[in-house]
Amino acid sequence: MLVLALESSCDETAAAIVRGEPGEPADILASEVASQAEIHRQYGGVVPEVASRNHSLHLRPLVEQATRRAGVGLRDVDLFAATSGPGLASSLLIGATAAKALAVAAGRPFLAINHLEGHLFSPFVDRGRIPPHLALIVSGGHTLLLDVAGASDYRKLGTTRDDAAGEAFDKVAKMLGLPYPGGPEIEKTAAGGRPDAFDFPRSMLRDPGLDFSFSGLKTAVLYTLTDRNPEDGTPLPDDLPDLCASFQQAVIDVLVAKSLRAAKRAGRDTLALSGGVSLNRALREAFAGACRDAGLELLTADPSLCGDNAAMIAFAALLRAHRGHRSALDADIHPNLPLVP
Repeated sequence: MLVLALESSCDETAAAIVRGEPGEPADILASEVASQAEIHRQYGGVVPEVASRNHSLHLRPLVEQATRRAGVGLRDVDLFAATSGPGLASSLLIGATAAKALAVAAGRPFLAINHLEGHLFSPFVDRGRIPPHLALIVSGGHTLLLDVAGASDYRKLGTTRDDAAGEAFDKVAKMLGLPYPGGPEIEKTAAGGRPDAFDFPRSMLRDPGLDFSFSGLKTAVLYTLTDRNPEDGTPLPDDLPDLCASFQQAVIDVLVAKSLRAAKRAGRDTLALSGGVSLNRALREAFAGACRDAGLELLTADPSLCGDNAAMIAFAALLRAHRGHRSALDADIHPNLPLVP
């Protein structure tokens, strides 16, 4: 089956063409992404109207580029798919509407895909089959622990009660005067700092539940800045690397500890890590060491599949299509669509 998928949930426009058979590794024939990071950097964050306008500009050239790279025509595609949520409503509408139009023009079915399911399955694109495992999705808008029994069988174990991990990275980066997107900037600056320089809180680490909270950590950084520089609350130049390293370590400690606790409770011996924040090298190294010590197999997505991309959406669509799923052409977008109720 040949799938063309579109992703436009936030500020990345993406198109991908993927071929796959049930239980077999998927073949990514093309995966194109147009980033808007430079555009939104001047605003310090994503502006929905600007994002949707640029999705409209980028989408057609990306589809044409994907079909050229894959060496296929739109009539060769068996299924068209698009992210239907969660995300920004004005952005989701662009990709979903375009995919439906392509499906109608080609006389092929359409499938709406949950963005988080794309992330969930991204570590398995080159494996094809979804084995039982414990999953952590950690991205700009989501921090989610799932017990996964199979491709269509998963239950929520824990989620964030306030800021997601990626959101905390972006907000703390803004406090520190670092540009958007904040995650990569904090990681880069943290490389020259000491992770034990500041004793930031590990929120809810002793709580027996599996939920997360990062708002207290964000507030602790703010108070530290005020204490260190009462005049204007900006970071002292010598403090910046240590602040980044200490903040990053606090987030990592919580994510690792809660994930290993969840894997033990669920009785899983495999842990899959996905989402944009999973690109953080210190986070990957911490998970690798902790899983090795705990006797767990760690699976991570290829870096090209960690951020927002359409290849993961196409793979999720393949899995659903093989189980007979299709979506109506009048299916609406769902900006607050949960992965698990």
